[in-house]
Amino acid sequence: MGDRSAQDINGPHVGSKSPDATDQIEPSSIPNGDSGSALTTRLYKKRWLIVFLFSSYSLSNAYQWIQYGIISNIIMKFYNVDGFAVDWLSMIYMLIYIPFIFPVTWLLDKKGLRTTALVANALNCAGTWIKVASARPHLFWVTMLGQCVTSIAQVFILGMPARLASVWFGRDEVSTACSIGVFGNQMGIAIGFLVPPILVPNVDDVNELAHHIRIMFYISAGVATFIFVLVVIVFQERPEIPPSQAQAQARNMQPDEYSYTASILRLLRNKPFMLLAVSYGLNVGCFYAISTLLNRMIIEHYPGEEVNAGRIGLTIVIAGMAGSLICGIWLDKTKTYKQTTLAVYILSLVGMLVYSFTLNVGHLWVVFITAGVLGFFMTGYLPLGFEFAVELTYPESEGTSSGLLNCSAQIFGIIFTIGQGKIIDMWGTLAGNIFLCIFLLIGTVMTGFIKSDLRRQKANLQTAALEESKKAADLEGGDSPPEVLKQRKL
Repeated sequence: MGDRSAQDINGPHVGSKSPDATDQIEPSSIPNGDSGSALTTRLYKKRWLIVFLFSSYSLSNAYQWIQYGIISNIIMKFYNVDGFAVDWLSMIYMLIYIPFIFPVTWLLDKKGLRTTALVANALNCAGTWIKVASARPHLFWVTMLGQCVTSIAQVFILGMPARLASVWFGRDEVSTACSIGVFGNQMGIAIGFLVPPILVPNVDDVNELAHHIRIMFYISAGVATFIFVLVVIVFQERPEIPPSQAQAQARNMQPDEYSYTASILRLLRNKPFMLLAVSYGLNVGCFYAISTLLNRMIIEHYPGEEVNAGRIGLTIVIAGMAGSLICGIWLDKTKTYKQTTLAVYILSLVGMLVYSFTLNVGHLWVVFITAGVLGFFMTGYLPLGFEFAVELTYPESEGTSSGLLNCSAQIFGIIFTIGQGKIIDMWGTLAGNIFLCIFLLIGTVMTGFIKSDLRRQKANLQTAALEESKKAADLEGGDSPPEVLKQRKL
């Protein structure tokens, strides 16, 4: 939705059905420019292809974030570096995001979804091929360079789910669509936990290890290249006819009515949103730290269990994917954003406490269960934060609000990863996990203080009320919608 000027969609499209459109068409009373003609809304079948294609390249990028961390002991041995250097292969994703998010969000606002998707995939593809050249023990700097390139691609990806959902999906689908967008990122992390320990066994022969690492890099590069080609061919900017009344209003906003800088300043002055931004950062930052340091935590208590460490990470994310989809569907049905977000946050804290105190019991099956419970709520929180932010900040750009949420998450992710890593080195995993629990408690309290102001829902309801009043006016002999509303109030 880079071009915010009104789009002329009158003519044959309004009265006819395109081949890829569904039957759901809603008349709108939003004027099209100054002509006074009415817009319609329409849902296109292609919206599902677009969101799943986005999920695919988000998956490819997220996989690369965690592919080193889950085999950190093997990477340390191969490149002859310490654990902190390997941690930076994960944290570089967080660090790069912070300075790049504002120019990238500006690009998303000005150039739209397709341009952003093309740049993201070009960078992601380039980074994977750089890594292919780094499978030698003395080329750690090359693998770091490749990781830097893919981390820049991530900046073009993380803020898109809420924007893509709003641009392509109807008002009763946006939360589900946003969950599917986040679902791809989570699936990539899940595969990143599962596949590297299988592809790269902990062998002593350096040449054999280089061969396994090179295969891992080639697979990543092949998948990223294939997805890049699909995006070039298939990915579309936006549907010709808007999918919701809120989106129709946004399209009618003139370009000179929108200022990116002013939008940022309004968001920074929006107290409910800022509370959400900090609490979101605390929750997701904890997830980033746990994911980065999971191999170290499991190996400390269960030596030689690299593959099971990956499977535990997989369990966390798969459970979180289920949580994301369930929460998205629940929000679409109930619109209880504040209550659902707070409940999931509290349960994330409870899950983290249970996981922390059962990690060292000596039974891996217990860790699998507690990690799954933690993942269901902690990872399931991701789309809730995005959608709640859009509701609190409408009609501001979804990309801008999502970008600020993710910026907060990256900052806390770096702080928590470094902090928890140092605490684990000094006092063990329990102390490190309690460190995260303290901040989850702070985030829970902050979430409780967020004032729920569902602006997007109000806009959709007001538009629906205007349409009803217009129909009533036609039946009653031509009263204008405002007059009918006034009569109803009386």
